[in-house]
Amino acid sequence: MNKDLSRLQRYPFEKLAELKQGLQAPAGLDHIALSIGEPRHPAPHFVVESLISHLHQLSTYPSTRGYDTLREAIAAWLSRRFAIPRGQLDAGCNVLPVSGTREALFAIAQCLIDRSAANPLLLMPNPFYQIYEGAALLAGARPHYLDCREENDFLPDLDSVSAAEWDDCQMIYICNPGNPTGAVMSRDYLQRLIELAHRHDFVIASDECYSEIYFDESCPPEGLLGAAAAMGNDDFSHCLAFHSLSKRSSLPGLRSGFVAGDAALLAQFLLYRTYHGCALPPATQTASVAAWSDEAHVIENRRLYREKFEQVLQLLSATLAPQKPQAGFYLWAQTPLADTEFARRLYAEQNVTVLPGRYLARETAAGNPGENRVRMALVAPLDECIDAAHRINSLIATL
Repeated sequence: MNKDLSRLQRYPFEKLAELKQGLQAPAGLDHIALSIGEPRHPAPHFVVESLISHLHQLSTYPSTRGYDTLREAIAAWLSRRFAIPRGQLDAGCNVLPVSGTREALFAIAQCLIDRSAANPLLLMPNPFYQIYEGAALLAGARPHYLDCREENDFLPDLDSVSAAEWDDCQMIYICNPGNPTGAVMSRDYLQRLIELAHRHDFVIASDECYSEIYFDESCPPEGLLGAAAAMGNDDFSHCLAFHSLSKRSSLPGLRSGFVAGDAALLAQFLLYRTYHGCALPPATQTASVAAWSDEAHVIENRRLYREKFEQVLQLLSATLAPQKPQAGFYLWAQTPLADTEFARRLYAEQNVTVLPGRYLARETAAGNPGENRVRMALVAPLDECIDAAHRINSLIATL
């Protein structure tokens, strides 16, 4: 048995289930789940139609590298979205389709970490997507947590890392926009990190799966590859960006995404994935081409989230008073009592489930940066989100 399996911590939702154990929610109130970041907007009809109409392709084995048409569609989207000169992105060597960002973010550490090093460090934000930690542990690396606190605009504090720790760092996960904070990294921040990666020779794995959920159509979040291109890093050296159709296109069940960037790293990742055996099914690839080639459904997706945030934030302004995130679909709200107790009472008294922030973070010298916060995913339909806000206010009125 792989001994590193014993180092894995329970997933946040297992802890949440234990927290709710023995509680009886009010029978007269329908349950509203704000705990899981699972998009619930309807899947784009034209993508579903494409998937169905190409199911006959199931009689052929797919290529791990992916169809040329898919890689070209992805490269074209990246160029448009992040203002990257079209000739700078080679669809043949700078793009690799993957089975959603979760699978690829885990696998990249297994591919790139050298566990024979004296002190292989893998840096990550704190709080974080738990796949980062699990990937580090199973790759034989030591997780190093960078607190994301309000005083640092909820961004990982790069100044807290010593030169020796940067030297030991083999890879850093970043999440931009952040989960659960919704914080967005500026171009200057990203370029500083790229400079550090070149100076200390580590890889940046940028999880950008929330990049298309933002509120100002004139100000989309920056991306790692766009920042690299703008500073003259023409071959995207040390840079890998991970994107998915799950949030952008409300297609979590399609399990389709990509990783793009440094061609030398992707060549090794392709070799790894050839043995890993996780090529996208042919019909999935064809449907993905349709999704990456259309922006109208993404704009409509953002409009739906914008409407929910406007109304929920207004309803909670005098009680929980959460800050509006810069992007993403989470509210990262402070609680008037311990986050676990707030979550317990909200479920027991109002049948609303939220995720305690401490479950998404780890204890550091400064404490747990998720403590006394909850993550609320505004993924449910508008009427449910409004109902949940009213119920939260009802609970707070009793405190």
